[in-house]
Amino acid sequence: MKRDDYLSWDEYFMGIALLSAQRSKDSNTQVGACIVNQEHKIVSVGYNGMPTGCNDDDMPWEREGDFLNTKYPFVCHAELNAILNRSAGSLQGCSLYVTLFPCNECAKAIIQSGIREIIYYDNKYADSDATKASQRMFLLTGVTCRPYHHTERQMTLVL
Repeated sequence: MKRDDYLSWDEYFMGIALLSAQRSKDSNTQVGACIVNQEHKIVSVGYNGMPTGCNDDDMPWEREGDFLNTKYPFVCHAELNAILNRSAGSLQGCSLYVTLFPCNECAKAIIQSGIREIIYYDNKYADSDATKASQRMFLLTGVTCRPYHHTERQMTLVL
């Protein structure tokens, strides 16, 4: 008899995004992303971190202070890393599982890459202008966005 308590595709791919977030060295915000094609195959993963070649120990991780002494001009977001890290092929028609709703800069890369669906774990910056700009661009380009529905099983996997 087949098991009936296996992970759904959403649980599985969001689990990969949550696991990927744990690779981030950012002490405040860890974000993970998992890009999946229409055949339910993982095309790429990413997490927020410094660009390749920049030593994490030599880079600022602060959130406040002089702009060049904060992480903001340097950190690559999880979505952008996942787009750039793909091994090969097009992202046309793919879905993006991400632990934090994309900012406006990542939204542009998502749209340009051909990703058509976003499943997000959290939207804690929903009232920010960056998120509002993302939502507007997604609406105008037909990229669908939906919240991930947390399950008890998923919560235990995160812990």
